[in-house]
Amino acid sequence: MTGTIFNVLTVVIGGLLGMLFGSRLPEKLRHTVVAGLGLFTLAYGVKMFTQTQNSLIVVMSLLFGVLLGEWLKVEEGLESLGTWLEARFMKNGDGASQARFIRGFLTASLVFCIGPMAILGSIQDGLTGDYQTLAIKAILDGFAALAFASSLGVGVVFSVLPLFVYQGGISLLAAQVQNFMTADMMTEMSATGGVLLLGIALSSLLEIKHIRVGNFLPALVIAPLLVWVVALLGFQLP
Repeated sequence: MTGTIFNVLTVVIGGLLGMLFGSRLPEKLRHTVVAGLGLFTLAYGVKMFTQTQNSLIVVMSLLFGVLLGEWLKVEEGLESLGTWLEARFMKNGDGASQARFIRGFLTASLVFCIGPMAILGSIQDGLTGDYQTLAIKAILDGFAALAFASSLGVGVVFSVLPLFVYQGGISLLAAQVQNFMTADMMTEMSATGGVLLLGIALSSLLEIKHIRVGNFLPALVIAPLLVWVVALLGFQLP
């Protein structure tokens, strides 16, 4: 879990620097920086999706995933966690500061946890101790946390909690995951994650349209399962 710990540290440091110096930056500059990250996230999401070998797997994963996510109320659960953290550590905050905290927490949590680098890097770290992939991701996340925190506040720093659980859990279960996951499963899971990154960019970063991206998270589990079922049954999807 060395890479995950390093990733957590870079997010904390980047977030604290963003909070410390962010107020000294002009508001327009902060918005422009976040917009730049939104554009990059948008482009990276498109890149991830275009690697799919079967877009039908992706769309089915998204549909089944959002149905499961709405039933489980994943987004509401993340918001409740953000609200509890805000109430626990920001006792004097008003309604606006609470909403800002939750937005920063949700946005940073989703951006830092979704993507092939988080999954592949965690598996590599857990199996071989090679955390180079996570080290690269950690540096990128640190700069992103600085930009996010300058605009979205302390909620960004608390995104290290789901980040640590998510990446650390994958590393600890790496042997089992590696035994089950195939290259095709990883490809479609990454492509599905690309669509979720598009949602994050459009909703939280560029603020074009509100999308409950958190409720799509189960799609990341459904995608490899669909690939497994299709292969098991011998189906040939168009």
